Amino acid sequence: MTRRVFIIRHGNTFGSSADARRIGAATDIPLVASGVAQADRLGSWFAASDLPIRCIHSSPLQRARETAARIAAATGHAFTGTLPWLSEIDHGPDEGRPEAEVLARIGAGALADWDEQGIAPDGWIVDAPARIAAWKKWFGIAGEGAELLVTSNGAARFALIASGLNSTSLKLRTGAFGELAVENNGEVRLIRWDERPQDG
Repeated sequence: MTRRVFIIRHGNTFGSSADARRIGAATDIPLVASGVAQADRLGSWFAASDLPIRCIHSSPLQRARETAARIAAATGHAFTGTLPWLSEIDHGPDEGRPEAEVLARIGAGALADWDEQGIAPDGWIVDAPARIAAWKKWFGIAGEGAELLVTSNGAARFALIASGLNSTSLKLRTGAFGELAVENNGEVRLIRWDERPQDG
């Protein structure tokens, strides 16, 4: 059987888009009520899919751990633990700032480069080579079954970059996931990206 790697972004950490700020590795905050609901929808989706889940990992950040724990509870599979390389990037001078202020500082072009090519804006601390190497190492692991990795928007995109896969955007929305297939010959295929389980 082909390995199926599900890359899942944690749920909402702000109550509305008006409140949203750019948060990264330096800000460890919990899910808000809507984020808990997103995590539960993910859990219901994976439970209904009846996948042969072999592990559920997350980044060390609270928002990812909470999302993973709710998915684990819904599917009846144990949470396997955290992986440091799944942690969010460091937004440097833009940490905690409203999106409008971030856009004003870096410009629309720099934000587009980040979302479409994974090129980090000036001042952000990403270490792209290490992230790409970590994803490649993960894809090289032998085995079968489904692997659920709960992470953040900044970290998730490097899975596509590491595999040389193309998507319209590298972004994952909160409560959304991507699915990659790892064939026996090591080829990685993109099945879907940035999909959210339907409400209700």
